[in-house]
Amino acid sequence: MGHLTNSTLAFFSPLSGGSPNANQIGNLYKITLYIALVIFIAVEGALLYALIKFRARKGAVAAQIRGNTRLEVGWTVGAGVILVALAVLTFAKLGSIQDPSNSNANGDALASQSGLLYASTERKLPPNGKSLNISVIGRQFLWQFVYPGQTESDGLGAPYSYEQMVVPTNTTVTLDIVSADVVHSWWIPELGGKFQAVPGYHSYTWFKVSKPGLYRGQCALLCGRGHARMIAAVKAVPPAQFDAWLANQKLMIAEANAAAQAARAKLNTQTGAGQVENP
Repeated sequence: MGHLTNSTLAFFSPLSGGSPNANQIGNLYKITLYIALVIFIAVEGALLYALIKFRARKGAVAAQIRGNTRLEVGWTVGAGVILVALAVLTFAKLGSIQDPSNSNANGDALASQSGLLYASTERKLPPNGKSLNISVIGRQFLWQFVYPGQTESDGLGAPYSYEQMVVPTNTTVTLDIVSADVVHSWWIPELGGKFQAVPGYHSYTWFKVSKPGLYRGQCALLCGRGHARMIAAVKAVPPAQFDAWLANQKLMIAEANAAAQAARAKLNTQTGAGQVENP
């Protein structure tokens, strides 16, 4: 019975379980849902009671009630108290939703990057000021994830991935969300709320995954004819595995850059019909 109740409530509440901020959003939603259910049952129960108790009978004359000041004041004050209580609870939980916590002691992915994973002061940081900062770029119709660690003097060459973001477990991840074209919406339900990617603006959020797993999401705002294909996923792996993956991404980018430079040099030596003008 308890499992059935939890499953039913989960159907009406947002997904959570992947990150502390998502859990706080889910808890706040469930508290509001419980209160709403109690009020709904009370109101519908009173209505059902009135329909049965005061149903039409032959010869009965309905009482003409002009009002009940005490009752009206009571339900007005009661509704006001409930609203104030929910507002206080919401503001009390906003801090744990918006403010990221420190990475766990056994999450050593930060220490292995020589300070490259420090977030800037423009976004909310954990108390110790450290996080793995990833740029999330919305494009028609895919997500690009750019990691710290560029190897070129002009800032190019940073490791990146498309569609699937790889992160280390037990590590606070801050996201810098932008758009390269139209408005998109970044949404991984189990890791927090929706955040818009707006051209010319930056949105920020965070999450921290405690155990390995795959968390799926999608663009949550209609952004064009390919919107339905604009899916996203976050894959959480142990820190050592993440470090190996990130090193491999850097290696592949370095190899691709070297191949491009060699091809460019070859083109520059060609003459006649084979000559290609380089901007």
